[in-house]
This record gives sequence, C-alpha cells and structure tokens, in this order.
Amino acid sequence: MPASILVVDDERDLRSAICHALTREGFHPRTADTGAQGLLLARSEPLPDLVLLDLDLPDMSGIAVCQALRADPVTRALPVMIVSARAEEIDRVLGFEVGADDYVTKPYSLRELVLRIRAVLRRQAPAPAVTERVTCGRVRVDAGAQRVWLDDRELSLTALELRLLILLVTRQGRVHTREALLAEVWGLSPHVTTRTVDTHVLRLRAKLGPAAGQLQTLRGVGYRFAPDDGLVEPE
Repeated sequence: MPASILVVDDERDLRSAICHALTREGFHPRTADTGAQGLLLARSEPLPDLVLLDLDLPDMSGIAVCQALRADPVTRALPVMIVSARAEEIDRVLGFEVGADDYVTKPYSLRELVLRIRAVLRRQAPAPAVTERVTCGRVRVDAGAQRVWLDDRELSLTALELRLLILLVTRQGRVHTREALLAEVWGLSPHVTTRTVDTHVLRLRAKLGPAAGQLQTLRGVGYRFAPDDGLVEPE
C-alpha cells in the first residue's frame, strides 16, 4: 500500500505541486490548509504515515501543531517534517526541540523533498536488535535499550539525538564527516546540502552539559566523541 503523506500548508499552488510530485513518486497525499484541519486528519483513521507541516498557518503556528501531535498518544510516534521559509538556526532548533523529525527550508527542490521523505520513512522501520553497551568518559549508552546516561542521570533525547549520540559514542575517537552522518543517521544522500547535523550537535552539546566538550568539532572535517573534554573548534 502506498505511504500516505499529509501535507499541511495554506499555499494552494505549493500544495498542488507537492501532491503532484508525491503522486508521481508513488505516495498517497492528503491535504489540509489550516492547523486545525491538519490535526483532525492526522488523528483520523487510517493515520498518515508522515506529516509535511508548514510553520506559518492561518489559524495556529506549525510549532503548536507539532506540539499537539507529540502530546497525543495517537499521533506521538507519527513522523513530522517541517517545511518552512524560516531558515534561521533558532527556528530549526525550535522545530527539532518540539519533536520534528526533519526541517526543510523553502525554497527547496521537490526531488530533495521526496528524498528526505523517503529517508524519514526508512528510519521508522524496526532496527535490528543491538545489545552494545559503551562508556566514554562521563557518558554511557545502551544501544539495545536506546538509553543514554550522563554520570548517573539518564538524558532525555529525541529519537534522532539518540541515534546520533549512540553512533558517535559506540565509535568513540573516530572522526565522522557530516556527509557520513547524514547517510548513517538520517538516511540522506550525501549530496543533499543541509545544516541538520550541525543543529543536532548544537542541541546535544546543550543537553550534555558538563560533558559537552567530549563532542568535538574538527574544523572542515566533521565530529568525533572523545573520552575526555577537548577544545571545540568554532565553525
């Protein structure tokens, strides 16, 4: 059965173009032009497989819609991709903070949008059983249980933050390029230009607090996780 994509956007021409591209790629699109309608359709059977959500809606903000989806047990696990003309880092960080699985800035190519939709949907597939437990400095991860601790305190992370941190910690000391992280964590083509990795690293450092220095930047190369705090090189 084709994956069902709910497009929540008040721009009629853009909705039409997105739906045409999704249909051509084998998806089944549904549309809403307000936040309230989007929430109603997102909670209606059969549930969509993914929501494409604009931030600037006529009745409520897309941020409020995403928060409502994450607060409802029926839609809590529903993948949400924000598509917005707001390209500032603070907007992307806020989008991920309220639970978005990806953040795409306008203007974008429909081809890129479809690729990123497929990447998000692939991440919903059950992962193979993993039992690896690793400690690196002050951080301890249980990959099988998808849990992370800082000293004796368990960290509250989003699904993507967990995937990224577990990968870095279980491969501690190795340098990972942004392109490699995009491919392994997000399932995106390395040819897709995005600041998503940098945004998630910023969020992770904030949550790691006193261990933030273990997540190190190698300017012009990428990121690594080290047992000891080190200098984080500015981008």
